[in-house]
Amino acid sequence: MISLRHVHKTYGNKPVLTDVSVRFPRGQITSLIGPNGAGKTTLLMLMARLQAPGQGELSLDGEPLAAIPLRDYAKRVATMRQAPEFNLRLTLEELVAFGRFPYSRGTLTREDRQAIDDAIAFLALQPLRQAYIDELSGGQRQMAFLAMTIAQQTDYLLLDEPLNNLDMKHAVMIMRALRRLCDEQGRTVIMVVHDINFAANYSDHIVAMKRGAVHCSGPVDEVVNAVRLAELFDLEFEILRSEQGFVCNYFNPTTSRELI
Repeated sequence: MISLRHVHKTYGNKPVLTDVSVRFPRGQITSLIGPNGAGKTTLLMLMARLQAPGQGELSLDGEPLAAIPLRDYAKRVATMRQAPEFNLRLTLEELVAFGRFPYSRGTLTREDRQAIDDAIAFLALQPLRQAYIDELSGGQRQMAFLAMTIAQQTDYLLLDEPLNNLDMKHAVMIMRALRRLCDEQGRTVIMVVHDINFAANYSDHIVAMKRGAVHCSGPVDEVVNAVRLAELFDLEFEILRSEQGFVCNYFNPTTSRELI
């Protein structure tokens, strides 16, 4: 479990996070949702130790984050940033191998190569194994970076908008893969998601942010309702439920049906 207690963060004189206390349960998918500027990515970067809090405490399975050596932390928590910059001409396999750096420091072992093979196979990327990253489509490239993150073989994965700029097919492929990671391997996934329907249908837990604070958090059934989402996004919502999941209609909601 990753826990935050009374966390504050400012950029200059601008408060970005204010007194954030929240827990991210282990072995589940948690989606961070909320309007632009709510502090979602900043919160994720604090957990990734890519930024430092101004005040407050962060812990991983009861251990203060700051007390964990960075090399050890990289074996427990992997991060995929939004639109990662990568200017090297590498094949997909070579990119995925970077996920093994915390273990091999650049000299791949038999275990490293097995982890690379497993990550590529898990996302069914074998046909693209020798393709160059700069020749892939946006969706394929996003899958490649996810494979690199999976190859790091950490218990926790922090993903900043993994569905950004993807078409529907690739977005569904990534969300199904993340669901499998959680269900089949017991991994913990924490991600920033803007599409409320993906968050509602693939997550176990949701943390909703607004104006730098936690608006609400809890299991999907508790957070995904018309009243809470309307307060969060300043939009009217109609939540339609079926055996397959939720449809969160904010395009043209009607109040003729009973809202949930």
